[in-house]
Amino acid sequence: MSQISQLQAMDAGTRRREARTVIASSYLGSTIEYYDFLLYATAAAVVFPKVFFSGADEWVGVVAAYGTFAAGYVARPLGGIIFGHFGDRLGRKNMLIVSMLVMGIASTLIGLVPGAAVAGAWGAVMLVTLRVCQGIAVGGEWGGAALMALEHSESGKRGFAASFVNAGAPTGAVLGTLVMGAFAALPNDQFLAWGWRVPFLLSFVLLGIGMFVRLKVSESPIFKAALEQEQAEREQAERDNTRRTVPGSAPARRGIPLLQVLRRPKTLIFTMLAGAAGFALQVVLATFSVTYAVSKGADRQGVLYAFAAASFVSIAFVIMGGRLSDKLGRRPVMIGGLVLFILYLTPMFQLLSSNNIGLIFVAFAIGLMIHSTLFGPLAAFVSEQFGTTSRYTGASLGYQLATLLGAGFTPGIVAQIFKDSGQDTAAVVWYLAIMSVVSIVFILLTREPKNNDLQTVGS
Repeated sequence: MSQISQLQAMDAGTRRREARTVIASSYLGSTIEYYDFLLYATAAAVVFPKVFFSGADEWVGVVAAYGTFAAGYVARPLGGIIFGHFGDRLGRKNMLIVSMLVMGIASTLIGLVPGAAVAGAWGAVMLVTLRVCQGIAVGGEWGGAALMALEHSESGKRGFAASFVNAGAPTGAVLGTLVMGAFAALPNDQFLAWGWRVPFLLSFVLLGIGMFVRLKVSESPIFKAALEQEQAEREQAERDNTRRTVPGSAPARRGIPLLQVLRRPKTLIFTMLAGAAGFALQVVLATFSVTYAVSKGADRQGVLYAFAAASFVSIAFVIMGGRLSDKLGRRPVMIGGLVLFILYLTPMFQLLSSNNIGLIFVAFAIGLMIHSTLFGPLAAFVSEQFGTTSRYTGASLGYQLATLLGAGFTPGIVAQIFKDSGQDTAAVVWYLAIMSVVSIVFILLTREPKNNDLQTVGS
């Protein structure tokens, strides 16, 4: 029986159970990957300027630390291309296992990098190298996890299913911030000497847990069906060629997934620009906003815990955003989130500068809840634009280019704008608002993908 026939014959209860298992696995895997990746963001905000750039002016050190942070985002599209190519050729599951291995090992090694006092500039070089490895890993992780959830789910529930992958980001942020916050309670000299390293070393434990779960999930049925259909078409072409006995003729082979995607550059470019602002807003909340609140006199540990608590609240809103997009469409929900965030930017910075942990929590919580309405539908919105045999490559590349454009350089740019403007947040607000408007325009220009047929084999 063919994979398509097996999929159709499988009873509804079995399909739902399998879908729940895959969604849970994608959520857990994404949580672990983003724990590692976003833990670096927290460290870049409160540790790295002092450990690796200790000889520089305070805000110069912050900008330099955010530069190393950006290296991970530069590498994410490369990870999307590499893992996407093999994921579209060999399957989603195997690539998810490899991506988790790379991330876990790189993150553990970050906890062992010597600071400037011991290694000088070489410490920063090692930091950047490992950050690039993190970027490659998460560039491959997201696409595979999103597609596994998406391709196992029923039509009409894809936004909800895929949103669990994006919910892994705030969950990972909560976990990483809580662990880093716990060690931030140490005396400052001990925290900077060794305390910040322990959360990175714990990545090795999470790697073992993640690998145990990853090895138990099944491959995407839609992907297996597409491979089977291609194989059947290839065998039929071989039989036809044999009957015709045309010298030198051969059945058509599947093209390179990246080239399939690049034949339709408009889809890739529009997807990238549509998602860019969401990542800019996300990363500003995780990095610059933390640094800004601490610079206004707030307790460092209190700010980290406030961000962790707000991130925890936002997890449910990410999933709600995905669910809402199944009802209303991806585009209306995402545009609504961006409009609300533009209106909220000025009040947010006022709350962050209050030196009151309660108000700082409110600032983070409202910001992340608004952002979740955009972030929840984004996984499905991006993935549904591409066909099965190039979906891993197309979705990964579109998503990771959006992160590079929106998040990779934003912390450094925002910190530089803030410094050059005499530490005036109005310039930061304008920068983020303009980015949001650009994304709104390209969401409007992109087709609504909610009802697209995922079993389309071509790109």
